[in-house]
Amino acid sequence: MSKRIKYVIFETEWGYFGLAGTGAQVVRSVLPVRDEKKAKSLLLKGLGGIGCSYDKELMKKVQEDVNAYYKGSYVNFDVPVCLDGLTGFQKAVLRALRRVKYGEIRTYVNLAKMAGSWTAVRAVGGVLARNPVPLIIPCHRITYSNGRIGGFSAFGGVKVKKMMLEMEKNACF
Repeated sequence: MSKRIKYVIFETEWGYFGLAGTGAQVVRSVLPVRDEKKAKSLLLKGLGGIGCSYDKELMKKVQEDVNAYYKGSYVNFDVPVCLDGLTGFQKAVLRALRRVKYGEIRTYVNLAKMAGSWTAVRAVGGVLARNPVPLIIPCHRITYSNGRIGGFSAFGGVKVKKMMLEMEKNACF
């Protein structure tokens, strides 16, 4: 990736959220954690050592939307996301996932079908486990067909996934 990456760590109702981007595209995000330094560490680790600079003003609209989300408001994250370096299949899965709306829940099978690979259910799970932009690409909205919540690789794990799904279920539109 040859684009200059900037990042910001900002406080939400749920903790410190990490966001990295070019200004035009989101490159990486980290769901809220209690410690600002931990959010920064997780975000920069996920960037694989790419040099980037802090910018408090980075993607202010996205920051506002993230804050609104964690206050329980409906948010449609309609922001460009950089998927450079991913395979065609990975991009197809993440693009399909972006079509899962706020408050909706889909299964891994549904998502595989949406991505055009209905037999690739396990591979879909692998893509979600490495989602570079959680929340903005809403991997928390995918569950098992039998109703089990499934895994969640973001910091905080399944507990955070359950909290996000519950918040969305109870939100007023």
